Amino acid sequence: MRIRHSTTSGQEKVELQMTPMIDVVFQLLIFFLFSFNIVALEGDFRIKMPQASAAPMPPELPQLPPIRVRLLAGPNGELAGIQMGEQPLASFRELHLALRGLVGDAGGPAAGADGLEVELDCDYELNYQHVIEAITAVTGYVADGRIVPLIDRVKFAPPRTSPAP
Repeated sequence: MRIRHSTTSGQEKVELQMTPMIDVVFQLLIFFLFSFNIVALEGDFRIKMPQASAAPMPPELPQLPPIRVRLLAGPNGELAGIQMGEQPLASFRELHLALRGLVGDAGGPAAGADGLEVELDCDYELNYQHVIEAITAVTGYVADGRIVPLIDRVKFAPPRTSPAP
């Protein structure tokens, strides 16, 4: 049995031993480092959904075919031509005006643009800036400080690796 020594005032002197506490902290740190498990991010799941029942589907609205816009590339990726359907156009301004005439927009908001879709068929070598110009020409314009949407659904045809015949 250990006898405690008291101080002259009658109080016991308590010393805090830091070395065992530091050892325990380092052991816990090593334990957590080795037991740390990197988990895949949430939301990155492969989900296989069951098939839908054989219940009758509601009738779909008639789907209009997309308006096909072809962008031809010249040497060095420059724009060589624009076609809307089979009609050749000289510039993106003509493309924009032709689409406005097709949609029925006479300077106001597009009344018949719902359900219309533009399919951009671009050559593989075409510079990206011409694709952006085409998207700008078909999606809308600014009139009197407000944006007037024209056609908001734009999709791309699969890229071509060789020039069209």
